[in-house]
Amino acid sequence: MSQKQLGIAAGIDEFSASPRINQYERGKHVPDFSIAEKIAAVLNVPTPYLFTRDDALAQLILLYGQLDSDSKTRLIDMAASDVLKT
Repeated sequence: MSQKQLGIAAGIDEFSASPRINQYERGKHVPDFSIAEKIAAVLNVPTPYLFTRDDALAQLILLYGQLDSDSKTRLIDMAASDVLKT
């Protein structure tokens, strides 16, 4: 998907879509949260995925986003239990 296609799909004006997405990718500008949510929806990723710089956390966010509600609860409980043990 091109930057222009992504921007248009996220609701950005077609004439500024490519430059704006390019600026977001290069870190020159940060999209406001509502635009980030739209971009994430187009890319089918959880919004926090767009903001993390840690590759392991990014992978965890992607996996977490694919879980159903019960699985998310179990994962959180398991992680909390492990943290409390240390």
